[in-house]
Amino acid sequence: MRASTAASTANPMIIDPKQYLLVVTGPTAVGKTSLTLQLARFLETEIISADSRQFYQEMCIGTARPGEKELHLVPHHFTGHISIRDEYNVSRFESDALNLLGRLFKHHKIVIMTGGSGLYINAVCHGIDDLPDPDDTLREELKTIYDREGIESLRAKLRILDPVYYSRVDVANPKRLLRALEVCIGTGKPYSELRKNEPKPRNFEIIRIGLTREKEELNRRINDRVDRMMKDGLLAEVEQLLPYRQFNALNTVGYKEFFPYFSGEISLDMAIANVKTHSRRYAKRQMTWFRKDGNITWFHPDQVTEILNFVRQRSLTSS
Repeated sequence: MRASTAASTANPMIIDPKQYLLVVTGPTAVGKTSLTLQLARFLETEIISADSRQFYQEMCIGTARPGEKELHLVPHHFTGHISIRDEYNVSRFESDALNLLGRLFKHHKIVIMTGGSGLYINAVCHGIDDLPDPDDTLREELKTIYDREGIESLRAKLRILDPVYYSRVDVANPKRLLRALEVCIGTGKPYSELRKNEPKPRNFEIIRIGLTREKEELNRRINDRVDRMMKDGLLAEVEQLLPYRQFNALNTVGYKEFFPYFSGEISLDMAIANVKTHSRRYAKRQMTWFRKDGNITWFHPDQVTEILNFVRQRSLTSS
């Protein structure tokens, strides 16, 4: 019934000349895909993915990428558009997404962007600092150090070169450690000193909503989703990617937990349990990140009517 009520109010929503980016975010398994499909159909618009794990062609099941049915219902962008072999970063995503929005806004007043990668969402909404491009030789040197000595070697270097950023960064994320070291070594200045975090102007309005569920409900959904992924063939997907296990793209929940299983170090049951545990921890970290953004208005994913009414009010009052 909520969906029917919401659908009846959809047409009057797009009545002013402004352009709006509707950001729908929240933790993994909260229900972003289902909700944004409903919103996109009501608003007759398209969806941009800001989930960096869903960018890769080879990683489908473990990233809960929308299936063919969902992709047929609503046009999606940035899902499976690159390979794990490709170099891709948040700066390129910002540029690609802004260029795409310029084209989409010619046909839609509202475009939806959804995902759980806060850094990528912020890049589109606020912009990122204009930091120097990495030197290819330096990048390869740092990657070689990481491959040979592990992540602790990166942490030790960054702790010395930029203790301020080290105290803030996710020290379990080698991508961010590598990028910070590239800048520190390449410029001779601390990465934290060059990160100004000054918002860049955008020629569209931004409406932010977040999706949330009770902890027990979300944890149950995470566990159930992992079980479905296993039935859908996740283990075979990971096995096909074993030759590329050293790639940064595969250093992610849902994939890295199976590598010790294939090496004979742990049982399959233990690997699956680790995926569930790490997914729950990942969801907690996501919520910690998003809760810091006071511009996000929170809803339960079932509140479709309320969400559509909120978008309507925001688009009207900001005109």
